[in-house]
Amino acid sequence: MEYRFLGKSGLRVSALSYGAWVTFHDQVGEDTAYQCMKEAYDAGVNFFDNAEAYAKGDAEIIMGNVIKKAGWKRNDLVLSTKIFWGGEGVNDRGLSFKHIIEGTNAALQRLQTEYVDLIYCHRPDIHTPIEETVWAMNQIIKEGKAFYWGTSEWNARQITEAFLFASKEHLIPPTMEQPEYNMFRRDKIEKEFLPLFKEFGLGTTTWSPLASGVLTGKYNDGIPEKSRLSLEDYQWLKDRIFSGEGIQKIEKVKKLVPIANEIGMSMSEMALVWCLKNPNVSTVITGASNPQQVKENMKAVEDQNKLTDDIMDRIESVLENKPNPEPDWRGL
Repeated sequence: MEYRFLGKSGLRVSALSYGAWVTFHDQVGEDTAYQCMKEAYDAGVNFFDNAEAYAKGDAEIIMGNVIKKAGWKRNDLVLSTKIFWGGEGVNDRGLSFKHIIEGTNAALQRLQTEYVDLIYCHRPDIHTPIEETVWAMNQIIKEGKAFYWGTSEWNARQITEAFLFASKEHLIPPTMEQPEYNMFRRDKIEKEFLPLFKEFGLGTTTWSPLASGVLTGKYNDGIPEKSRLSLEDYQWLKDRIFSGEGIQKIEKVKKLVPIANEIGMSMSEMALVWCLKNPNVSTVITGASNPQQVKENMKAVEDQNKLTDDIMDRIESVLENKPNPEPDWRGL
């Protein structure tokens, strides 16, 4: 396993990590979750990602139980949670000081741990001043309930505001952002965040490297049985994937498969390696519903040299969506 620094921090995270979104509770139970996490851990994964919103907290419970059952040393793990959607009460969501403190306490109980290494603001909160959120996250770290805080799906301006306020008030700034990043979602990592990488040393823990399964190629001929699109609660994802734009992506994947085959990779592995090739990616969060998928995903770390400059150019000629590297926004 390769380990990368999380931005400019001294924390090292596995280049591939494992997340609980969608799969835990919805697709797999605790026994399968144990097998998947153990496969990842045995491959060298140290970062396991979660959130209070995943399966309404059940994903954290499952992960906590797995870690306890496995008997892993806490200091060998990098655990995360994300705060925003904590329940139905009027103060059980958002990024108010109250919910950040209470949501964190509840998440720690579910995970059965005294602290998480990483804690995220799961989305920007238009109803709460960024200043209040920064103060709350600073307090969480001061109390030892988390070591680093960051954001998820914030834009460059919002992240910069958090950095500048933290600097002004001598508070702890965000360390990382968790954006979606894959062959079809590139703008943030490859364009919008470039000033943040340069000026602040922002780390990234990217999610959805396989574009909700599209980049595995499994939807090239329809919906396979037992995939997440066959689940009743994921009709929204089915509609998105098989929309006009989604169909265009599937057609591109059909053109990418021969390239993957030529270099001895599955389509999934090539998509993961493509993400890893970006030096501004600290870790790529993977998901899997069985241990065999985890095992196959882990091959990507060792096969990064297969994506030569020539192969990357051929992939680019299929995608035709490379962002202009000049940032749109200059708020620095």
